[in-house]
Formats: sequence, structure tokens, C-alpha cells
Amino acid sequence: MPSPEPSTATFRRVPPDFRRRVVERFARRLQAEVTKGRPFDCLLTGDAELRRLNREFRSADCATDVLSFASAGPASLGDIAISLQRARAQAREFGHPVEQEVSILMLHGVLHLMGMDHEADNGRMARAEKRWRVRLGLAPGLIERVRQ
Repeated sequence: MPSPEPSTATFRRVPPDFRRRVVERFARRLQAEVTKGRPFDCLLTGDAELRRLNREFRSADCATDVLSFASAGPASLGDIAISLQRARAQAREFGHPVEQEVSILMLHGVLHLMGMDHEADNGRMARAEKRWRVRLGLAPGLIERVRQ
């Protein structure tokens, strides 16, 4: 049986100081450990595109840090979009590298792709995010920050 396609990280523009390979390796690690081999695609772009996607798919006319779009088919979990502008600002705010912030956002998005919803699951996603965050060596995650 052929192995599944690898998860991808696609960049609209890669800032010169951004360590792209760190994020690409993390996407493959999420696929191996969290999604149990199911691939996903991650677009890293800017606030304008996240705002457009948020408006188009969620009727929310504002930029956000991460959006998830689950796939209807079995081959892929779906797609994630991350704002590098938001990731950079949040990394500064929380005192860690932007690549770590992108990894935190990617984990959050993957958990959504796996059907979790922190707004309606009585803490199930928060517990899963914290467990994976610790296991993957990441700083506090999105849900944890909101609750602090």
C-alpha cells in the first residue's frame, strides 16, 4: 500500500528571517503523530487573505490567526490558513520564535480538522491541545491563553 502524501506548508511569501524548514518538518510530525498519517495542507499568508477567507466562509469581516477547512473526502483532513502577520505579533507578545507560534497555530488548526471544536465540546479540544502541546514541546496554546 503506498504511503499517504505528505502534509504541506505553502507560503505566499517567505520572510527572509523565517525558518521555513522548521515549519515544514513540524507539519510532517503532526501528520505522523497527531493525524495518524492523514495529510493536510497549510497556507501561510497575510492578514488580508485571512480576512477575505473569514468573510467568505464564516461571515466574519475581520482577520484572524488561523482558519481550518475540513475535507469532505477521506484522502486529506483538509486545509489550514495561518496569518504570518498575526503569528509574528503573537510570537513577540508571548516571547517565542515565530516558527513556534506557527506550529501552535498549525496544531490548533489540525485539531479542528479532526473534528474538535473548543466552542462546543466542554473542554475536549482544550485538553487535547494541551496534551499535544506538551508532547510536541510547544509553548501554551491558543485555548489556554484565552482562559488565562
